[in-house]
Amino acid sequence: MSKVVGLYTCAGAGEPLVAQTEVHASKGSGIVGDRYATNQGFFSRPGQDKIRHVTLIAREMIEEANVELAKRGMAAFAAYETRRNIVTDGVDVNALLGEEFSVGNVRMRGREMTNPCDRTSALAKKTGFREAFARRGGVRAEILSDGIISIGDQIDR
Repeated sequence: MSKVVGLYTCAGAGEPLVAQTEVHASKGSGIVGDRYATNQGFFSRPGQDKIRHVTLIAREMIEEANVELAKRGMAAFAAYETRRNIVTDGVDVNALLGEEFSVGNVRMRGREMTNPCDRTSALAKKTGFREAFARRGGVRAEILSDGIISIGDQIDR
């Protein structure tokens, strides 16, 4: 069964992510209280035409990247340090690109890959994020309906 195993929000660009047990998803904007719902995210510059309501990353991808980092003698990244909103278990998040799916009772559409960058390493004060999380960085999704997302919610396509 595919499910939510982590939820994180961040009020402003560069601030630490805070673990949540549930969040309110707002159609057309994002997670209430999160930086991208209020256009406070680092990538919320004027003129951006990309939809960045919410980000998802697979727990399995975090683990794979951390194994790679360990082999290179580098520090692992905790789920919150990936700076993604929703951590999943049992779903290939890359397969959600271009697809509609639900997280609990909230409908979403996968919009684009989240290409890892050096900013995540800088904020976590660790090296190697961009390289280890290449093709493992998760996806950005558009929120299509209002609702509550909770730890343990099922993810359905």
